[in-house]
Amino acid sequence: MEVRRSARRRRTVTAYRDGDTLVVLIPAKMSQAEEEHWVAEMQRKLQRTESRRASPARASDEALLLRCAELSRRYLDDTTKPASVRWVPPMRTRWASCTPVDRTIRVSERLRDVPPWVLDYVLVHELAHLRVAQHNAKFWALVQRYPKTERAIGYLEGLSSAAGLGITGLDAED
Repeated sequence: MEVRRSARRRRTVTAYRDGDTLVVLIPAKMSQAEEEHWVAEMQRKLQRTESRRASPARASDEALLLRCAELSRRYLDDTTKPASVRWVPPMRTRWASCTPVDRTIRVSERLRDVPPWVLDYVLVHELAHLRVAQHNAKFWALVQRYPKTERAIGYLEGLSSAAGLGITGLDAED
């Protein structure tokens, strides 16, 4: 996060994302307490806005399947085609799972409200299991084709920790 004070700014506070950084613009004369209040408020507002822009894939199982087709085309050379992808009640120990034998993917409903790039990572991870079942170098090379892999893993780790879920990965093997 970056806070920028401006002598020209009198009353307004603005925030935006610059890559992974939250930038908050505040008046130079604002006190430290006011700054802390407005930074927290702008973080909440930006998070609500990002949640509203959430992936349309959260709408239904059919939408998840369509999103998987798009992600397979974009990142996995269109070589992974699941038989089904569906939302399931919250899982206790993982975010999602894949059964390569019957080509099914299950995604925990806990992920319905995450940012779209996090859900996309989860889907790419599971799609990669349709080609490589184990978490070996070949598997991770496929997953790393998704450019926000590390960022999404960090987001999921933070979400698990903040919610006290104890979820450590996507699959039983993670």
